[in-house]
Amino acid sequence: MNAVSGPPQFAWSSRVLHWLMAAMVIAMLYIGVGMMASLAGYHRLVAVHRPLGIAVLALAVVRFINRRLMPLPDFLPTVSLRERVVVTWSERLLYALMFAQPLVGWGMLSAERYPIVLVDALHLPPILPHSLRLYELLRTAHTVLGYLFFAMLLAHLSGVLLHTIVLRDGLLWRMVPWAVRRRRTRGEEERVR
Repeated sequence: MNAVSGPPQFAWSSRVLHWLMAAMVIAMLYIGVGMMASLAGYHRLVAVHRPLGIAVLALAVVRFINRRLMPLPDFLPTVSLRERVVVTWSERLLYALMFAQPLVGWGMLSAERYPIVLVDALHLPPILPHSLRLYELLRTAHTVLGYLFFAMLLAHLSGVLLHTIVLRDGLLWRMVPWAVRRRRTRGEEERVR
């Protein structure tokens, strides 16, 4: 059997940024849960959580610019019109969360006058005035957004697994960081002859 090109993939830069962001966001969510559950490791975890959150924000900016510059592949034929609408709006929500969650965290720390240390003497400036009431509001928002982010990631993963395991339409291969080639099926091979 001859090899043919695989499913249309996202641009290489989009794929690399996707997996880098996925690793960072998953790490952030687990660190956040660990901060809430462990008093012993809290200060160590928060020392990682803050700069990683700002890195997520910076990478979200890079991803947004990349998304505007790189063409998107067409949806696969197995993705229904209704599913296309859900995918489009869920991706928009994920992008909004990539921006909102770190900004809310930064604002929360600013409102408490908590120093936002990135590395050693490198600190971020406060973006909101000191206010304990605002801090409490933003802390609640940060927690709620964290749960929403986690739910959205699970929904995203569920959709990918549905297409990969049940529908077997090659959806996952569109986002792997390497170039994908697949082999022709017997039916395709016979049509070529």
